[in-house]
Amino acid sequence: MMRTLSKDEVEYEKHKLMKLIREGSIFIYPTDTIYGIGCNGLDEECVKKIRKIKKRNTNPFSVIAPSKEWIYQNCEVGEKEKEWVEKLPGPYTLILKLKNKNLVPKQLNNGLNTLGVRIPQHWISDFVKELGIPIVTTSANIAGKRFMTSLEDLDSEIKKNVDFMIYTGKIDGRPSKLIKLHEEKVSIVER
Repeated sequence: MMRTLSKDEVEYEKHKLMKLIREGSIFIYPTDTIYGIGCNGLDEECVKKIRKIKKRNTNPFSVIAPSKEWIYQNCEVGEKEKEWVEKLPGPYTLILKLKNKNLVPKQLNNGLNTLGVRIPQHWISDFVKELGIPIVTTSANIAGKRFMTSLEDLDSEIKKNVDFMIYTGKIDGRPSKLIKLHEEKVSIVER
């Protein structure tokens, strides 16, 4: 049975929840744009579970980075990339080249040498920073279906496969903008 937690309950049970995430829990959480479904982004089995839950076999997943420092340590950041990294937190997912292609499981980014990273303008980013590991961030929906902005939008298939949910009410948002920085020319994609 999926448990639903408020922001206050998350604060109260923070260390227990962080332990669950490190150990493989799948969870739904709010961001500055929409609700996401995630897990420990370094855990291959968890990433496979999210692919199965979402019925999304292709398309790389992105991560919420624990910090800008984490991005600088693990991604290639030149002048044009730095300009965007410094705009974080915000409603952007930056597609950057990885310094080490093996940093994340190939199920996360399809074995590419790039990774989508974001830091939402939301308290969930503080939680991830304290957790200290990247968290998979993808919309909490079955691939091709409507993304979740409120509890009423949560697909029953997803609900039965999630360990817990952090719910803070309706979010009036759209998915983050994709900023493709790994290409010759920067491109911005609305989703």
